[in-house]
This record gives sequence, structure tokens and C-alpha cells, in this order.
Amino acid sequence: MTGSEMAARKCVVGAMESRVDEIADRWVQLQMEQGAVHTGMRESELREEADALVAAVAAGLESPLPVERIVTSYADLQRAVTQLSLRRARGGESPTATSLAVLALKEALLEAVQERTQDSGELFSAALLINQLLDAAGALSFDTYVEGREEIIRRQSRQLLELSTPVVRLWRQVLGVPLIGTLDTARTQVVMENLLQAIQDQEATVAIIDITGVPTVDTAVAQHLMQTVNAVRLMGADCIISGIRPPIAQTIAQLGIDLSTIMTRATLADALSEAIKLTAGPLPVAAPAPR
Repeated sequence: MTGSEMAARKCVVGAMESRVDEIADRWVQLQMEQGAVHTGMRESELREEADALVAAVAAGLESPLPVERIVTSYADLQRAVTQLSLRRARGGESPTATSLAVLALKEALLEAVQERTQDSGELFSAALLINQLLDAAGALSFDTYVEGREEIIRRQSRQLLELSTPVVRLWRQVLGVPLIGTLDTARTQVVMENLLQAIQDQEATVAIIDITGVPTVDTAVAQHLMQTVNAVRLMGADCIISGIRPPIAQTIAQLGIDLSTIMTRATLADALSEAIKLTAGPLPVAAPAPR
């Protein structure tokens, strides 16, 4: 650490020592004035956020870490920036507004330094330090926000997939999966997981996969269906595919897709009728009439 950096850190830390609360208040005020918050966060929530981040900045500057590593290596500061970004990502705030909210702390810190010293050299060094520190914090908040939003999108996509592939109980020991739309790899995985779990939970012996709502069946879709059927069989259950309409039957035949090992039916009603037969078991043997 160079002498000029040490002096600049001492100047900024000195300006923050007795004014942490004032700096936090000023930062909240700046965010509200600049419109850096649009998610309806209450002022008390902003203040709690500000207290944590300002305290972490002060503690990080007092650490022996070089300024370029404080944000990423000082745990409390990294945690404060990360939590701020994730909270705003979940609230629907934009990444730009989130980064600007972090960068607004620059102005609050510079005002505090200006009240401590009027020396132009000290002010310049302190400004460079604050810019370097909070630019790194802004970059971390942006990266964290993007990762957080991607995780939210993945979770929501998963939830939509689960909602679009329900497993329903049609009859005693008979489950049904009505499919609507395109069947891709991700959706097949969700269908398979949900169906296998339902077979275990409900002790089902027959599963009906209805593809009436699937617009087309190509080689990839057929492969996905066969994977699901094989997984169901490994669970000890029978699988029936229903909804084989004439155009789909013709396409399957033209593509040379072999579904001969899979039980298929034209309609869901036909498949359910077959499933009832499969679960009915052998008919009881009548007792001989008494003599």
C-alpha cells in the first residue's frame, strides 16, 4: 500500500468515524431524490440497507486489504453489496438503477470528506479512492443482480413447466399426464421427474401420457416419449400413450419411428379403459355350489 493511498484511506475513514449515521441518511436521501429506487421500498428498509453498507465500507477501509480488493475480499462489504443487489433483483428493480443506487454513495462520502478537509490534494486523493472503491461495488452489484435475475427466471421457468405438465389421478392406481404444446428436453425432464414421483407416492401401476395437445411428433419428441416410458417401466408401472391422431400416426410411420414396444391408443378414453383392465386384476373364482 503506497503512502498516498494510506493517507487517502485515513482521510476517508476519519471523515466517516463520527458521521456514519449522517452518511447513511444522506445516501438514502440521494437515492430517493435521484429516483434510484422504483420498487416501493420503504424508507426504513433503505435506511437498514444503508447502515449495513456504510458500516461495511468503513470497516473495509480500515482493513489491510488493498483498495482494489476490498469489495471482493472483505466479507462484510461483499455480503452487504450482494444482499442489496439480490433484494432489488427480487423486487423487480432494473440493474442500472441498482448500480446507480450503490454509486450514489460516492456523493454522500465526498460530502463528508469535504466537511473534514479543504485541502485540494487530500480531496483529490480521497475522491480517487472513493471512486475506485465504489466503482468496484457498482460492478459487483451489477453482476450479482444479473445472476440473481437469471436464477429467478430459471425458477419461474421451472414452475411454469411444472404447471404445464400436471400429473393427475384418473382412477385407482392410474395416473394421467396431459401434454399440451412442444415437448423438448427440459420439459421431458420435468414430466419424467413429476410422473415418477407421483407413481411412488400414489403406488400407481399405470401411467397414461396423453399427447392430444402436442401439435407434431418428430424424431426428437418420439425419443423423449420413449425415455419417459422406459423410466416408468423401471418403476414397475405400465405406460400408455394416448392421443395418436391420424396425422401424427402418419408422420410417425413416414419417419420410421418404432413405437411397437409402447402401448398406444387413439383417445384418452380408450387409454383409460385399457388402464382399468390392467388394474382390475384376475376375476375371483366362484365358490362351488353346495350340494
